[in-house]
Amino acid sequence: MTLLVSNDDGVHAPGLQALVRALEAHRLDYLVVAPDRDRSGVSNCLTLDRPLQALRIDERRFAVDGTPTDCIHLGTAGLFMETPERVVSGINFGANLGDDVLYSGTVAAAMEGRFLAKPALALSLVVTDHGTATVERFHTAAAIAIWLLDRIDSLKLPPRTVLNVNIPDLPASHIKGLQLTTPGQRLKGENPIATLNPRGKTLYWIGRAGGPVAREPGSDFLAVEQGYVSVTPIHADMVSEAGLQAAESVFAELRTAFGSHCL
Repeated sequence: MTLLVSNDDGVHAPGLQALVRALEAHRLDYLVVAPDRDRSGVSNCLTLDRPLQALRIDERRFAVDGTPTDCIHLGTAGLFMETPERVVSGINFGANLGDDVLYSGTVAAAMEGRFLAKPALALSLVVTDHGTATVERFHTAAAIAIWLLDRIDSLKLPPRTVLNVNIPDLPASHIKGLQLTTPGQRLKGENPIATLNPRGKTLYWIGRAGGPVAREPGSDFLAVEQGYVSVTPIHADMVSEAGLQAAESVFAELRTAFGSHCL
C-alpha cells in the first residue's frame, strides 16, 4: 500500500512524526508531502496567485510553502511518487468535530485524496488539557490509525468517501472503543477580539469556536466525550436532499412561468 501523508500543522509537527513512526514500524510504504509551517484553518484553499516551492527534507519528506490541499494536489500529480493509493492526513493537534470540517486543513487534505483508489483518513487528537498533548497520546492515536488502515478496506465504502477520525485525549487503557458517528453542529463562534498594534492600528483575532449545539446520540461530539474514537464517513457532496424536496414545487412553478412569459 502506497500512502500519501500530509497534515495542516506543518511537516515538523509532533502528530505527523508519531504517525510516520507508526507507519515505519509496520513497514508501510509512504511519502510525506506537508506544509512547511502551520496552516490550520485554511480549509480546501488552493494557492493560485503564485508558484509553489517543494523542499526535499529527506528521502520520504517534502515541505511545501502552501496549503494542505496544495500538498495533496502536488503529491497525486506524479511529481514525487507514483500515484498513491490513499491519503492519510494528521495527526492533527486538536479536534475536527462537527462543523470543524468546513474549516479544517486536516480534513481538506484528506478530501483532496477522494479521487484515489482507496478511501482517505483524516486523523485528529481531541486535545483538552489546556492546549497540550503528550507524546504518549499521539502514539496512541497513531496506533489507532494503523488499526484502521488494517481494516478500512473491509468496510466497502462508496467512492470518494473520507473517514474523519477524532481520538479522545486519553490513555490507551481509557479509550472504550470506536463508534461510527454523524457530524454534530457547533454554536456560532465567539466574536473577533480587537487589539492594537504598537503603531495604533486595530487588528482582530478570530474568536474561539463555539461548543456543540447539543450532544446528540450518535454524534461525534458525544462519542468523544464518552471516551470513544469517533469515525465519521463524509464526502464532498454538500447537496441538501431536504432542501431539494422543499423547493421542488416552487421551482416547478417558476420553470413554467419563466418559460411562458420570459422567453
